[in-house]
Amino acid sequence: MSLSRRQLFKGLGALGLASSSLLSPHRISYSQSMNRPKRLFLFFSPNGVVHQLWRPQVVGESFQILEDQVLTPLIPYQEDLILIDGLDFYTGNNHEGGMAAMLTNGSGPATQGRSVDQVIASHIGVEDRFPSLEFGILTDPWGASIQTRMCYSGSQQWIHPDSNPQSMYRRMFGAVTEDQQALENMIQRRQSVIDLVRGDLDNLHQRIGRVERQKVEQHLESIRAMERGLFPDETACERPPPTGRVNALDYTAVPQITRQQIDLAVTALACEMTSVTTVQLSHTVSPVVFSWAGNTNTHHALSHTPDGDQANLNQLLRAEQWCASQFAYAIEKMKEQPSLDGEGSMFDDTLCIWVKELGDSRLHVCESVPFVIAGSAGGAFQTGRYLNAGGVSHSHLLVSLCQAFGVDLNTFGDASTGTGGLGGLT
Repeated sequence: MSLSRRQLFKGLGALGLASSSLLSPHRISYSQSMNRPKRLFLFFSPNGVVHQLWRPQVVGESFQILEDQVLTPLIPYQEDLILIDGLDFYTGNNHEGGMAAMLTNGSGPATQGRSVDQVIASHIGVEDRFPSLEFGILTDPWGASIQTRMCYSGSQQWIHPDSNPQSMYRRMFGAVTEDQQALENMIQRRQSVIDLVRGDLDNLHQRIGRVERQKVEQHLESIRAMERGLFPDETACERPPPTGRVNALDYTAVPQITRQQIDLAVTALACEMTSVTTVQLSHTVSPVVFSWAGNTNTHHALSHTPDGDQANLNQLLRAEQWCASQFAYAIEKMKEQPSLDGEGSMFDDTLCIWVKELGDSRLHVCESVPFVIAGSAGGAFQTGRYLNAGGVSHSHLLVSLCQAFGVDLNTFGDASTGTGGLGGLT
């Protein structure tokens, strides 16, 4: 019986064996004194890649992004990047399977079908007003399905990304209005229910026993948590101007919507509303025409362009470079935002990841799926490198991301795909 290369590596991963001495899956031990990332920012763009347009010039682990490649807009940030190639999805293939497996690697005892953003949010975001915030761009025209959703709260339980910037602004800051006095009046009316009955609560505490007081305090804390989600914390951050009106279903408005959603996602992190944000640009099989980049064909059609069709390959390159420029914009926004502790920028302790659901888009396969990491994860990862994982499961990368945030797990999703993190990151 002959085994494919992918099947062979899958078997090795299940046994926890090394595919190479450098990049073997292993459990990463972080020093207790090591700084950890404080925030996670995930960015998705659809329809895989044409590897010859994506791969940089590589010498060992060093790389150089060229002027005519997908990653060209990221040239100013090369030293902040880790480019990961050669990761395969073992639990999903093709468009829909890749979309479902991308952040979950299927379901297993350690993660119960949750996506990596939700696993991390459950560890670092439990005290936040929002455990996580999901921003979308044209994620709704095809409805909610395995094809259009990437974040999961459990097995087959996808999370809705809000694709309307005004809706997200209202959720974060309250009603959208140009009248500042009206906003202030609304804030005054939105006093905490607990504050309004504080006197009665104090009297109640004096009349009940210790066990009953604990139960009451637990109930009050649940109310506080609900209020944190309903009303903005006015002391956490200055309210930005309301987002401009835009039709969230307008395919030609993608540039405006994307910038607004990235701005809001970065603001939510900077204002400590949440520690985890995701920005999902459309979905797999996306029919968006990147007309603002000079294109005339849909992105999905372009993703299947054969090597000989240079005109359409040029269109695909323009579309992918535009996506790269949006990820670069998010990086720059974070670099401009001072760290809350006064040292460095917000980018220094934020982990940014650009993800895709396919490898070679012409073949409809989830092999050699590219991942772009920006930031050192608070010092946990070594940046400025290109890593070829040689066909191991991407579950090892998901494990490494979780471990960097202090999550104690050694498998992610389907445990049969292997144990331990991805070697070569530290």
